Amino acid sequence: MVIKRIEALPKNFPVADKVFQNAPVDLNTEMEKGNIFLCDYKILDKVTTNTISGKKQYLTAPLVLLHQTEDRMMPIAIQLKQNPGQDNPVFLPSDSENDWLLAKLFVRSADFNLHELNYHLLRTHLLAEVFGVALKRNLPRVHPVHKILIRHTRGTLQINVLARLRLISKDGVFTEFTASGGAGMFTILRESLSNLTYKSLCIPDDIEDRGLNDVKNFYYRDDGLKLWNIMHSFVTNTLKYYYKDDDVVQKDDELQNWIKEIFEHGFLRKEKTGIPQKFTTVSELVKFVTMVMFTCSVQHAAVNSGQKDFYGWMPNGPSTMQEPPPTKKGEMTKARIMAALPDTQITISSMEVVRLLSTRLSDAKFLLDFKEEYFTEDGPCTEIKTFKSQLQHLSNSIKERNQKLDLPYTYLDPACVEWSVDI
Repeated sequence: MVIKRIEALPKNFPVADKVFQNAPVDLNTEMEKGNIFLCDYKILDKVTTNTISGKKQYLTAPLVLLHQTEDRMMPIAIQLKQNPGQDNPVFLPSDSENDWLLAKLFVRSADFNLHELNYHLLRTHLLAEVFGVALKRNLPRVHPVHKILIRHTRGTLQINVLARLRLISKDGVFTEFTASGGAGMFTILRESLSNLTYKSLCIPDDIEDRGLNDVKNFYYRDDGLKLWNIMHSFVTNTLKYYYKDDDVVQKDDELQNWIKEIFEHGFLRKEKTGIPQKFTTVSELVKFVTMVMFTCSVQHAAVNSGQKDFYGWMPNGPSTMQEPPPTKKGEMTKARIMAALPDTQITISSMEVVRLLSTRLSDAKFLLDFKEEYFTEDGPCTEIKTFKSQLQHLSNSIKERNQKLDLPYTYLDPACVEWSVDI
């Protein structure tokens, strides 16, 4: 969710003369070819970090440069803090094994904290609550948009109440074992909301804007775009039975109240997000409803279902770092790396949380489980059958592809994508 293709280096990341030394490739040439990518964790800059068991914790805001070759994409430079300087070295794969390893661990810790608060909590859990509460307040059960979206609100209010009580509260688990716990959580959430855009919530726009259309082996993009297109087709063909032209949309006061409440209370009237303040065309309505469906189901599955797989082994996503980032090269030892990693109790807590979050509920409902007959008209019922058929076809093709992969990507198989944010 962070990575993007770049055509020029950020001014605060002076690495041009450091990468590709004594190599047959040139950085500028590789950028021109579209082979250079950046992960920038600037949202984490100046976050007040947590104190756990009386010990100060550490969190960096790194910049990471990556190079795409024929068969892989690998990091080629890491700067752990945003402002360059003598105490902020650029780490390279050619540095000592320990230096390069510790730099990568700080990046993975930053990624864990930003992932959980921005891409997981804010962009799926909290947005799903905004969409769902506004839906229930403004659209009656007979409204076609209510009928399309109601299943995508299942269990969201309950799980978010539990999250506020047990995860991000003053005494919550997240506060107890992450570097960003406490005041830092709210700084990250505030900055994340300020940087959120409507386009970043719509996967076709997001992939295009980040220049990821031709990245190899990017199954989130491949499966996500197909699911978006299936959903968009379903929403288009269903709503056209009720909205024959743009004028009908404009005169639907219930619909306009729904989007107005989302804009005002969910996005705090921030016009720069690009979130619609009203619907003027059928196409605008279709895209927004598709985004809500996608966010509450597919996007949540993408950022939630694999947490145990990726973070269950603590060094792949340390929830905190217990020593400050290095200011010099050549001084790192394995003992210092171990001292920087979370202790046993923090590790146990983080592993338990990601295990729980990745566990399916016993009564989970998946995209293929479309049994509730919210619609009674022949047209929409036919569209539901088509929708299910397309989802089943995609599920079959994903399973077939995954049989050929050393590491199968299962998270966006429609048979595994839950209706809603409910865990």
